[in-house]
Amino acid sequence: MKQELKIPQATTKRLPLYYRFIQNFAQEGMERISSKELSEAMKIDSATIRRDFSYFGALGKKGYGYDVQHLLKFFSQTLDQHEATKVALIGVGNLGSALLKYNFQKNHNTHIVVAFDSKAPKEGKMISNIPVFHPDLLEEKYAEYGAELAILTVSPRSAQKMADRLAVMNAKGILNFTPERITVPDKMQLLTIDLSVELQALIYLIRNQEE
Repeated sequence: MKQELKIPQATTKRLPLYYRFIQNFAQEGMERISSKELSEAMKIDSATIRRDFSYFGALGKKGYGYDVQHLLKFFSQTLDQHEATKVALIGVGNLGSALLKYNFQKNHNTHIVVAFDSKAPKEGKMISNIPVFHPDLLEEKYAEYGAELAILTVSPRSAQKMADRLAVMNAKGILNFTPERITVPDKMQLLTIDLSVELQALIYLIRNQEE
């Protein structure tokens, strides 16, 4: 996203969801929507939606709501939907293999173009039509395939080492699926998704709701 504004990370994570639902409204032929309608569809309270939208100026009009085509164009430009983003996957275990198979099929501008795994031969192999190479070739093949971002699904002990190598290569960002709390330079973007933490949070919410 090419935004100079300091947008809260929670808001940033919701932007692709807004875009997806706005696309759905457009496909249904709707010309305008209210924050209440968007709230009911997304299961997000309308106050949060209005606050998120307020970071980007006047996206709607009081008493009218939001023009669907205007929002569609805005989120498309904000999320750079017209610019293809090439991604490298590092670590092809169970999760990595699933990501290769899925390969962001519903997001036509984002694709995994190359992967790396310690069990791959030096000459490489194909998995789900994606070339997979040994990590020794990371610097060479990352650049050759034009990757901008990396997804880490390696073991925790390898995560920081891989992040350091990516930093030297001037990778723009990392999506970290390992439980390791890695650090990167300020110029890089880092998002960590710890599935075990998310699951524990869900269990906590369920059990407290039951009480």
